[in-house]
Amino acid sequence: MTATSSSPTASKAEIEEGARFLPKLDSDGLIGAVVTDHDTGTVLMFAWMNETALKLTFETGIVHFWSRSRARLWKKGEESGNTLRLREARVDCDQDMLWIRADIAGQGVACHTGAHSCFYRTVSTDAEGSLILTRSEI
Repeated sequence: MTATSSSPTASKAEIEEGARFLPKLDSDGLIGAVVTDHDTGTVLMFAWMNETALKLTFETGIVHFWSRSRARLWKKGEESGNTLRLREARVDCDQDMLWIRADIAGQGVACHTGAHSCFYRTVSTDAEGSLILTRSEI
């Protein structure tokens, strides 16, 4: 895989309509990735990818990320066995966000808490108007 950074000379038309992958990485060299279950469409997680994570994801077919909290490359499921097998990757119109469609291996959970999705809680208001969280698996 060749370098993935957006070319500063790429035109808007080339970025939005062209056939080359020219991801727009942020100032930290990262691009956001929303991951969904390939079969159900359920949103599983959001994480960041750097150039190395992108390269390894496409070379191996196993989704990799950059962990900002650990400041290191992270193969999703490397400890739990709940790896994500890349089925399809899409990029948005200006190439600054990815949508990864994947299959979950192992126990079929994407979240380190054991929930199928990292989005296992709803946010709502209680009778006093305070924001509260309620566990609600999807």
